[in-house]
Amino acid sequence: MTEQNADEALTERANSFPWPPVLLIVLIAAAALAARMWPLPWPGLNDSPAHWIGLGFGLAGVGLIVWAIRTLTKSGTTYLPAGTASVLVTTGPFVRFRNPIYLGDVLVLLGTAEITKSIWFVVAALIFGVLVTILQILPEERHLERQFGDAYLDYKARTRRWI
Repeated sequence: MTEQNADEALTERANSFPWPPVLLIVLIAAAALAARMWPLPWPGLNDSPAHWIGLGFGLAGVGLIVWAIRTLTKSGTTYLPAGTASVLVTTGPFVRFRNPIYLGDVLVLLGTAEITKSIWFVVAALIFGVLVTILQILPEERHLERQFGDAYLDYKARTRRWI
């Protein structure tokens, strides 16, 4: 972790709107509605191993989200997407992924797709990934670069955005 300089104000935010949870809720509702209105055949196997793999995706996503939030909280910075970063966290799941919460959201959507046998949740996961990158991740990266300078650039160079 790298702490921000004490004399800098913490008024800057990456975003003033909490895009990730809003996108997630809207896309879950849209996928569920689409599944009811326009059901599409599930292309996957309807067998026990496929079901457990899908369930594993969902559980891995929930675990990743919880781990990331706990890591951010222990580090003394916010996990809220419209908040201001006070500490650059490079421990826990952030060692491997720059955006473990958003990756966890995608895994939960993919797990839901297998459990519900609805291809619409796969579509929702893809749309979420694209929109959260454009609306949240890119502004967040600019914010972190301004807040932490070279420390963030070094972290960014050694850690992948998604996987």
